[in-house]
Amino acid sequence: QVQLVESGGGEVQPGGSLSLSCAASGTIFRIIAMGWYRQAPGKQRELVAVAYFRAHTTYADSVKGRFTISRDDTKNAVYLQMDSLKPEDTAVYSCNAKGYETPGQSFDVWGQGTQVTVSS
Repeated sequence: QVQLVESGGGEVQPGGSLSLSCAASGTIFRIIAMGWYRQAPGKQRELVAVAYFRAHTTYADSVKGRFTISRDDTKNAVYLQMDSLKPEDTAVYSCNAKGYETPGQSFDVWGQGTQVTVSS
């Protein structure tokens, strides 16, 4: 079974930076997409940034130019560098990975979530 372990997050003042890491373990044939989603209190979970197989990336409009996602396939890991943070970035950030354990067995798993708080 594929599992995700997240690290990073915390509290920072507006304009500051934080980074998140997520590593997948278990039987992994290929990760098709790995990325970050967030959920603020009272709001629905939303996509933040996703890195796809063959290096394609996508970002939420609200974080473009401020957040950078990168992926290390040798480590089955994804990283999110968050710069110029705003109070509205405050949320629980969760890692998600979609892929295949074997060519015929897919997976879609979530990490436990990590809190990011941007406050003065």
